[in-house]
Amino acid sequence: MHTYQQLFRTPEFTALFLASAGQVAAQTVTGLALGTLVFSSTGSPLLSALAMFGPSLAQVIGAATLLSAADRLPPRAALTGLSLLFGLGTAVQALPGLPVRAVFAVLLVLGVFGSLGGGVRYGLLNEILAGEGYLLGRSVLNMSVGVLQIAGFAVGGVLVAGLSPRGTLLVGAGLYVAAAAAARFGLGRRPPRATGRPSLTGTWRTNARLWSARPRRHVLLALWVPNGLIVGCESLYVPYAPRHAGLLYACGALGMLAGDTAVGRFVPPRWRTRLVVPLCLLLAAPYLLFALHPALPLAAAAVVLATVGYASGLLLQERLMSLTPPELSGHALGLHSCGMLTWQGVGAALAGAVAQATAPSTAMAVMAAASVAVTAALAPGLRPGPVAADPPAITA
Repeated sequence: MHTYQQLFRTPEFTALFLASAGQVAAQTVTGLALGTLVFSSTGSPLLSALAMFGPSLAQVIGAATLLSAADRLPPRAALTGLSLLFGLGTAVQALPGLPVRAVFAVLLVLGVFGSLGGGVRYGLLNEILAGEGYLLGRSVLNMSVGVLQIAGFAVGGVLVAGLSPRGTLLVGAGLYVAAAAAARFGLGRRPPRATGRPSLTGTWRTNARLWSARPRRHVLLALWVPNGLIVGCESLYVPYAPRHAGLLYACGALGMLAGDTAVGRFVPPRWRTRLVVPLCLLLAAPYLLFALHPALPLAAAAVVLATVGYASGLLLQERLMSLTPPELSGHALGLHSCGMLTWQGVGAALAGAVAQATAPSTAMAVMAAASVAVTAALAPGLRPGPVAADPPAITA
């Protein structure tokens, strides 16, 4: 599979694309509304930030407890149920007079269950687009995320101003319901990829099994840590350029779009393994310029160039799937997604702490240097090669 036309002619991909797009649009709109609502109630920038990004940190709980369900639930039912759960939770958060503690309690629950979403969605994608088609399909989903986030924040701002934060939350709940409908009526009925009941023991056992192979371990760390540290750089756009942060975020989306398009559509298979480490380094190296506090045009150019490097994630996911038994593909992709989001939260917290003690530009350069160092340390383990056979699976 080599063209977008072939991709969207593949049965079920369009439905999965629409369900994923609805989910991303809903998350973007509701995140902005919830951050605004919490800030207006508390006046706390910290609580406002946690309202928008806190659920990412909660995914580490789901990664340790629920991930075995990613391969043990029927994909269509799981995606439909998760979207409906998010729609219900978002509608609850829109209730007038709901205490802030209750808002965060709902966020915690949604964050934990949200850890299943990546594993179920991308495991199903791996089934729908077997082999090389996964890379192209994943790149299209990545591109849609960037476009929808830009549009979602713009539309969300208009909705918050015109409808109020609570009205915007109800719009977001409706988008979640639309995503559920796309999954329920567009996807075919498929059996679970693995047998056995979802369980805490099964999650721990499979996590340990995935972590046990050294090549897979290096791939997971490369998906989590360099990416998360650079998200720390991005979290400082507002203090670095308060009046132009939106421009820097838009430049980042542009770079991501260019990288995902080039790697997903035009890079031949024989080059892919060679580009993993260079793209990981590209993700970080331009941010070293921020140690000099560059003017806005140079800063914007550095951001565009750096974010092309996010395409390394596509190649690393392809490598991860080649190292993972098919019945564990959803769990492995879910572990990747949860770990990535957790490290993004960690990266933002670390960058904020360094910026508090120094300056935003200095912190961005420090985080970039740390990302380069991690990539250099992981590089020998990212070379392609055989992986030892996995031990036989033990069902929970």
